Amino acid sequence: MEYNAFPGLMERLAAWPPTLCRLRISPRIGHEGVKEMDLHKGWKVGPPHPEFELSMLSEISAISPFVDEFMERLKHYTCYKGDADDIEVALREAIANAVLHGNKEDPKKRVHLKFRCEPDGELFFVVRDEGTGFDPEKVPDPLAPENIDAEHGRGILMMRSYMDKVYYDRGGTEVHMRKKPPSAGR
Repeated sequence: MEYNAFPGLMERLAAWPPTLCRLRISPRIGHEGVKEMDLHKGWKVGPPHPEFELSMLSEISAISPFVDEFMERLKHYTCYKGDADDIEVALREAIANAVLHGNKEDPKKRVHLKFRCEPDGELFFVVRDEGTGFDPEKVPDPLAPENIDAEHGRGILMMRSYMDKVYYDRGGTEVHMRKKPPSAGR
């Protein structure tokens, strides 16, 4: 059985043009002694430990271009040396949850991504929506027999499986995720 987390998503993505993201550089980047590199679309990363915040429109069509662009930058301009596939899946799920459930696809709202890479290679992510929040304890268990055939409800499980730590803050409007470097183990 093939699982499709977002029925109709590919058709919806094909129907919309790509959406650009906004960038706000963290005040830590560019502090004395850190040389900055200008990257595509105005991204600036202070090597070797970048920290920045991005935001995107709350539209399903914006998810893939946004995550694809972010993952390219992660692979080329950060200290992380492991397989980034786990990170990509977790980010896609977190952002999709923010667009669909948090912001309810309201085009006037945005989804925000904060990213930080520590000197030891540990990565921190915060995905924030502009919705009303939720109680993660009230989310049904996707592995319960009555939920096995459900088309939705596996995003949080996937994020927890692929990241080293996942928790919610600000009433459920923020999901915090941490990924240790491959050499650190889980």
